[in-house]
Amino acid sequence: MLKKELEIFTFGDLLEHYPNRHIDKTKLNKIREINPQTDFIQVAGTLLSYETVGAGHGKRLVAQLRDSTGILELAWFQGINWVVKGLHVGSDYLVFGKTGFFNGKPQIVHPEIEPYLHAYAEGKNFLEPVYPTTEKLKARGFNGRQLGKLTYALISLIQPKDLPENIPEEVVKKLKLMNRFEAYRNIHFPASVELSAECIRRLKFEELFIAQIRLNLVRLQRQKVSKGVVFEKVGEYFNTLYSKYLPFELTGAQKRVLKEIRNDTGRGHQMNRLLQGDVGSGKTIVALLSMLLAADNGYQSCLMAPTEILAQQHYIGLSELLKEMPVEIALLTGSTKAKERRRVLQGLLDDTIHFVVGTHAVIEDTVQFRNLGLVIVDEQHRFGVAQRAKLWEKAIIPPHVLVMTATPIPRTLAMTAYGDLDYSVMDELPPGRQPITTVHRYETARANVMDFVRTEIDKGRQIYFIYPLIEESEKLSYEDLMQGYEQVKSFFPEPKFRISMVHGRQPSEQKETNMQRFVSGDTQIMVSTTVIEVGVNVPNASVMVIESAEKFGLSQLHQLRGRVGRGKEKSFCILLTGVKASKEARERIKIMCATNDGFKIAEKDLEIRGPGDIEGTRQSGALNFKMASIVNDRDLLELARAEAERIVEEDIDLTMAKNLMLKNFLHGQKTKNGWGKIS
Repeated sequence: MLKKELEIFTFGDLLEHYPNRHIDKTKLNKIREINPQTDFIQVAGTLLSYETVGAGHGKRLVAQLRDSTGILELAWFQGINWVVKGLHVGSDYLVFGKTGFFNGKPQIVHPEIEPYLHAYAEGKNFLEPVYPTTEKLKARGFNGRQLGKLTYALISLIQPKDLPENIPEEVVKKLKLMNRFEAYRNIHFPASVELSAECIRRLKFEELFIAQIRLNLVRLQRQKVSKGVVFEKVGEYFNTLYSKYLPFELTGAQKRVLKEIRNDTGRGHQMNRLLQGDVGSGKTIVALLSMLLAADNGYQSCLMAPTEILAQQHYIGLSELLKEMPVEIALLTGSTKAKERRRVLQGLLDDTIHFVVGTHAVIEDTVQFRNLGLVIVDEQHRFGVAQRAKLWEKAIIPPHVLVMTATPIPRTLAMTAYGDLDYSVMDELPPGRQPITTVHRYETARANVMDFVRTEIDKGRQIYFIYPLIEESEKLSYEDLMQGYEQVKSFFPEPKFRISMVHGRQPSEQKETNMQRFVSGDTQIMVSTTVIEVGVNVPNASVMVIESAEKFGLSQLHQLRGRVGRGKEKSFCILLTGVKASKEARERIKIMCATNDGFKIAEKDLEIRGPGDIEGTRQSGALNFKMASIVNDRDLLELARAEAERIVEEDIDLTMAKNLMLKNFLHGQKTKNGWGKIS
């Protein structure tokens, strides 16, 4: 049962099944001390009587306990037959529970009760642990108390040699950490609240530190042994675009990231860099200059995007920037016609095409490169590891890798989920980008919202209406997309107004056509689900109306908002909600209206939802902490990261005497059997 219910297979697992909290049973109180403000209390006394009263659902067991100061009533509504077996009138008992009053007299309902041993006259000498358990275990009579007894027996048997230190002594002293053996002994049965806090700090740090050591070892060892093509120079292609054809001055963040990429690609080791930048921060320009750097050194580049629309937009945007330069760029998607496809495949093979932009089509076996040196993956979390790996195999020496995401990742999450990658952050917007004004309106103000939308259309602007659902759902009261489409048409009747509609169930050709009509300006209004979330670039679109905004998560709202504000005109995001939105939904809406900063929003999203739900994060053992929280323990995470980086950079093989205990622990983790099975 322990294996199935709590995943406790070994003694080590049992030791790491930490209590949720502790109850202070070190003190004995007197019954007369109970008052309406009393919470939990522990008393010792003699059982005067007990009886079962009532019948059916009202049946209960009532007992009277007396000490030298008064009488306390005990009551049970469940498990009566089991409780009665342990009650003996005239015997002394130790009782613990939450107090209340019934008919003006003090009472404890469902108290913990056990025979009172006079050796415990001053109460127990440790805080009693409360363990997480399951209803199935409780039904079998194996509750948190039984877990405690099992753990107490284990702790009485283990020796310091069973739990050797795994953090270098200098770190333990520097950060004033409790030693490992004492921490594990006292996390379960501490003598005081202060001692419990010390144990918790030590064990949280240990989890974070070991995770950071592992990530840093992977990253530095990969850099040490992985071969990579060398981009020796910044040449004519890069310099020509930079000096002649860039439409604006690069931001400080863009320059910093390019310098990091330049350093990575010049060392002879494969680059593996995550580039995260908010919507509109100019990642595409960084990608283009990186590809030109590759071309200056005789290498081809591939940019892979998750959708055809995004691939086409990258291709059109890059082609426009390169139109005056002798650089050949090609597009390869599932829709590429056979004749053009043959031309592109031949061009990649004979090295007459410098760059290819595409979707999953670029990883097909028929796509071969003469000299692939750089792979850029946009919105990388939408591709599987195996898909990305197929690109690496298209060159004898693995190409440099730059993965980009427009989903800002909180620093604490990046340090744990992506700590094995080098990562760059672009936290500045290019000059000329207008901040988007975000407002919240209730459904009751729809007519005013539509009037505002009409004034923007009259100025020649385009509008998005985004809906959360495609069809009506019995469980949800949101307007579905088709109803929304009809509603928008009633406010903006055709033929005066032209409307496109896009959703995930349309045939791809119809979806592409409707999207392109909006992109080209043929339609003024786009009614859509979230399929337009990533990548659609329509500079003339100035208003984003998000229907039933309470249905969306913070990150998704921010991504949707990023579809406007891409031109020179003032842009707006209107969050429409019902009047009965939940407290959490109202909090999300409030944050959206308060800031355009994607990194602040990502931090809030992490606080609200936790790391497991953030889109784009990897399934990583680094996040499976039993004690630590990357949300609540940021300071400890920063300390752990700093110490881990210092140790690994100084001693990458962990062969120094001071690091041998750490090396032995990591090796033991690979082969550990947890000091024997629990049968």
